[in-house]
Amino acid sequence: MFENLTEKLQRTFKNLRGQGKLTDEHLDTALAEIREALLEGDVNVGVADELLANIRAKAIGSEVMLQLSPDQQVVKVVRDELAAMLGKHAKPLFASRPPSVWMIVGLQGSGKTTTTGKLAKWLSQHGHRPLVVSTDVYRPAAREQLAQVAKAVGTAIWPGTGTDKPLEIVKGAIKEAKLSASDVILVDTAGRLHIDDDLMNELSMLKKELQPSEMLFIADSMIGQDAVRSAGGISQAAWAYWSDSDQAGWRCARRGRRFRLAKSRAHR
Repeated sequence: MFENLTEKLQRTFKNLRGQGKLTDEHLDTALAEIREALLEGDVNVGVADELLANIRAKAIGSEVMLQLSPDQQVVKVVRDELAAMLGKHAKPLFASRPPSVWMIVGLQGSGKTTTTGKLAKWLSQHGHRPLVVSTDVYRPAAREQLAQVAKAVGTAIWPGTGTDKPLEIVKGAIKEAKLSASDVILVDTAGRLHIDDDLMNELSMLKKELQPSEMLFIADSMIGQDAVRSAGGISQAAWAYWSDSDQAGWRCARRGRRFRLAKSRAHR
């Protein structure tokens, strides 16, 4: 998808080269081609239109037009607006008093357990002492899978044996984290669909009780526009208990790429 999008954008920029100045006609043509490239790349229509509106507003600025050639103007503005939309800086959030709780959420089979292990390893490499725990009491051998992943990356795990209640499992992990001086708890939650009311209510309950510093939505790279629908449903359930300041902590993780997902975009 990104290769096709890059190719189409490069063709658009090439058509602007050699022009003496950037006119409204040039801009209209370029934006139409960019919009087509984005939609063919399975970008949400609302997100594409918002991006193009921002590009138009910046591209017609007199300061930019005087300093750069037409193709350079559009390239710079497109890059800046893409970076602003996806998030220029993704800085992990931690609680003022450890342990911090990071909830890993997403659809079934999206890679939550594997990503939990990768995050634990990354945290260890950056001076933290993570503890992983699974609240997936529904999928057969889900907790055993996380145990194998934790063993592979060399991180501590709270097995949560003796109970099948997600909240009790996590509370046990929090106690263990305090005793073992673990400063980040990674909660690998059960996979859920946005139409699954029971699991969505469970998510809301966990969010209310745990007050996580981070919520990471894990999605397969092939999910396409269903990411908007799924993330929107999960964020709507979680936001039922979130204050305005909490909303800054919502993130979207996509197989190694993390970016902020604004509430307005999530519900488009």
